[in-house]
Amino acid sequence: METSKFDIADYLDDNKMIAEYLNAVLEEGDNSDLITAIGHIAKSIGMTKIAEETGLSRPSLYKALSDGAKPQFETIMKVLKAIGGQVKINPLPA
Repeated sequence: METSKFDIADYLDDNKMIAEYLNAVLEEGDNSDLITAIGHIAKSIGMTKIAEETGLSRPSLYKALSDGAKPQFETIMKVLKAIGGQVKINPLPA
């Protein structure tokens, strides 16, 4: 029996799934997890398309969204916009 490596990007095929994935990471993960998740989403959409929409090069995107990377906030915001996301602040329960 042959198996293949699990790749979350294969399952991020619509905006609802992408939003659920990002929200889960935001609730449970840390900064590194969020950057990795954004990279998975960018990969699922296509790095070439994300590069065109952000004005960043594909190699720069791969580097900025790789494990252990610390991209600039501006880069994260550009990529979030390109993947159809936005940042929304909700107050924490008291």
